[in-house]
Amino acid sequence: MSHTPYTTLPPWPHAYPASGASATLKCLNEDFVVTELPLQLPAGAGEHLWLDVEKIGANTAFVAQQLAAAAGVQDRDVGYAGLKDRYAITRQWFSIYLPNGQASGETPDLTQLQHPEFKVLGQARHVKKLRPGDLQGNRFRIVLRDVTGDPHAMQAIEANLHAVASQGVPNYFGAQRFGFDGGNVEQGRAMLAREIRVRNPKKKGLYLSAVRSFVFNEVLALRIRQGLWGQTLPGDVMDELGRPTGPLWGRGRVTTTDQAQALENGVAQGHATLCDGMEHAGLDQERRALVVCPGEMSWHWPQADQLVLTFTLPAGSYATAVLSEILHTTEPDRHTEDEPSAVE
Repeated sequence: MSHTPYTTLPPWPHAYPASGASATLKCLNEDFVVTELPLQLPAGAGEHLWLDVEKIGANTAFVAQQLAAAAGVQDRDVGYAGLKDRYAITRQWFSIYLPNGQASGETPDLTQLQHPEFKVLGQARHVKKLRPGDLQGNRFRIVLRDVTGDPHAMQAIEANLHAVASQGVPNYFGAQRFGFDGGNVEQGRAMLAREIRVRNPKKKGLYLSAVRSFVFNEVLALRIRQGLWGQTLPGDVMDELGRPTGPLWGRGRVTTTDQAQALENGVAQGHATLCDGMEHAGLDQERRALVVCPGEMSWHWPQADQLVLTFTLPAGSYATAVLSEILHTTEPDRHTEDEPSAVE
């Protein structure tokens, strides 16, 4: 049976009217500043050494490898809560398993480590390793340069900024999640259809994550196309904040009922290979909020063609989901590899 390849991502709709304005994102590393908001701070004792690290123009995995080498441990002994953008200045916590270094004087002082792409601002011991998802969220400071558009577009930017601050944005997974041109979704489909075999556990997890995120975005997009943005459907499952949720596909029936269930099952039927495959891959049904509200959001115009935004997002949400509801952004053509976004 033939299928439509998932080789390009569909144009998922926005919640608010397009402003008609455009801007450049990440001209400089300092234009995208991300500070991780930890779930907890190190207690001061334990088998793990936690490091408060600022990195500039480097990706998280690279920094983790450098820290492992400096501490004389295996890469697997280094933990972190989330991946952060490479083309940015970001601050996040890493942990290193050092059970034999608890005696006074035996713990390496990694704040003395000299590296052009990162610095260790502080360190302290703790009782557990940092694992993916061990964070509250991230704080962003984003400079958008070369903002262009007619006077109406500039007014529309302001209108969208106020709408985003008061009503939130669609909680889409960002394009980075899906690989170059959405290629990870097609690889995931081929893997789930048993057309290819993926032996590398890391790649398998990457493809499953892309497929799962794609189906969630499709559900959210359909609700927006049907004029349901900001509305609750009969049968919706709400999260602890009272927001409607969408499916992260896996084994078991969707927990929605009525109209919400019909919508979600309709999307699943349209992507049967993906959804059936995820169930057989051992993933369990989970839920994710369809709306995310930026916290502490503010903005100002230091000059006519430059917009500075600050806001916080919970773990798992994307800054690009916020920016895309305000204006169209492009980045300098320097990305030669898939880079994670500062969201996790």
